Amino acid sequence: MGRLTCNDTVRVKPEAPQQLRPGALASVVGVHEGETRWGKYMEQFPAGAVYTIEFEDGSSVNLHESLLEKGKFPGEK
Repeated sequence: MGRLTCNDTVRVKPEAPQQLRPGALASVVGVHEGETRWGKYMEQFPAGAVYTIEFEDGSSVNLHESLLEKGKFPGEK
C-alpha cells in the first residue's frame, strides 16, 4: 500500500491543475497501485500510487500521489 490509506484526509497540492481543485481538502476512498493499476485509464498516470479522493460535495477524482499531501478538516485531530 501507499503512504495514504482509505479514510485519510488529504489536501490537493497548490501546483495541481485548476480543474483538480488545488488546496481543497478531501478523503481518500480508494488506493490503486501495483496490481490494482490495470487498464488503459490507469496508464495515463506516472508510476506510483493513484488515489481516488472524495470532496465534501460528494464529487470524486483520481489523483497521482505527487499531487496530494496529508491534510486535516477543521475540528479533526
